[in-house]
Amino acid sequence: MRRRSVFVFRLRSVPQFLAALMLVAAWQPLQALPRHENKIAHREIEELEQEWRQAIVTNNVSEMDHLLADDYIGITSNGTIENKAQALAQRRAGTVQITQLDLSDVHVRVYGNTAVVTSVANLVGTNGASDISGKYRYTRVYNRRLGQWKIVSFEASRIHDADARSGKS
Repeated sequence: MRRRSVFVFRLRSVPQFLAALMLVAAWQPLQALPRHENKIAHREIEELEQEWRQAIVTNNVSEMDHLLADDYIGITSNGTIENKAQALAQRRAGTVQITQLDLSDVHVRVYGNTAVVTSVANLVGTNGASDISGKYRYTRVYNRRLGQWKIVSFEASRIHDADARSGKS
């Protein structure tokens, strides 16, 4: 008789267990949402974006070296993949020169030790003999390591004028 009561108890607790399991499962996606309450990290990333912008315009390779993670991977607007050493070598050689860089539509989202920045960059510059001036939309990813935010990834896409795509002048 006693064994049956234990079995009945277990059957009765199954709905409670399933409800708790569903609650835990629903909680997991909520953990992945941006944490807007982390204003300090948000502000730090905004400041780092301005430091990066300034380093690009002044071609401060030392500052760029400090801001990029050793395992940095960037994807340029033409699809070229570059690591940290390659990106810094281009800047040291003067291959890429950006004389003006204005940012707009900046959005920062912080996910624990990772931050994602999306923005529009309006720049004036050259890559070798090619004029790369124009508008770009980019994504930059930061990761906090040993208490410091480092840029771990970057990808840019050129924004083409809608009139130019449709053949209008």
